[in-house]
Amino acid sequence: MVLLLYLKTGKPRNDDLMETFSFIQPENILTVSELTGYLRQVLERDEVLQDLWVAGEISNFSRPSSGHLYFTLKDSSASVRCVMWRNTAARLNFSPREGMAVEAHGGMSVYEVSGQVQLYVDTMRPAGEGALYQEFLRLKALLDAEGLFDLERKRMIPERPQTIGIVTSPTGAALQDMLNTIRRRYPVAEVVLSPTAVQGVDAPPGIVAALAKINRSVHPDVILLGRGGGSIEDLWAFNDEAVVRAVAASEAPVISGVGHETDFTLSLIHISEPTRPY
Repeated sequence: MVLLLYLKTGKPRNDDLMETFSFIQPENILTVSELTGYLRQVLERDEVLQDLWVAGEISNFSRPSSGHLYFTLKDSSASVRCVMWRNTAARLNFSPREGMAVEAHGGMSVYEVSGQVQLYVDTMRPAGEGALYQEFLRLKALLDAEGLFDLERKRMIPERPQTIGIVTSPTGAALQDMLNTIRRRYPVAEVVLSPTAVQGVDAPPGIVAALAKINRSVHPDVILLGRGGGSIEDLWAFNDEAVVRAVAASEAPVISGVGHETDFTLSLIHISEPTRPY
């Protein structure tokens, strides 16, 4: 095969002569498969590109029946295709969605069939969770050093409580769940609700005030403090220092049930020791 390259040289002339150059095809021509395979090896051997945290907004989100996640991470000027395999996606403690700001960890590679460079994600969190987690660890260490989480501070839950206090939102589904369980297990117990916001800036002072009020006015045998699931930002009120100290200072023992089984907050660490599963 001969490639012809025409270059105009010198000043324009009347006959507009062109010079013709011939280039012989080199011997090291790559096939498309060889090229994409080579690119994949280059990317996967790069230690930096195999240990990346990338922040961006989810777009073109897709979760087919296979359970894998396919999406694009984008910012104001660029985007990168991402893949998260089903087994890894199943370990996420939140539900990714279109438009959500996230931080994704993984490694770069090439999907050879299409030549698409992609980030293969092995874990992901809502944007800002990293900073929140660092604050969680700082506060946990501080309160732990003060002995707030010592086992000696935990109190036994009465086996047959006569008066049960509840501190939660009066409109949340968690309240109905708690009432249904109480009716089934302790049908003769008196139940008193001390309502409060459980999410947002008003939640921490509201929870502290609700705990103080029910302790002062009702003197219950036990207090249930809880809410339903949510993101780490939604549950953050239960990591507030004032809330944890209020739980520790409560006259009545407190059972804290926040979020789903995999959710974990500081208010859960300082809970009383139950005599039986509640």
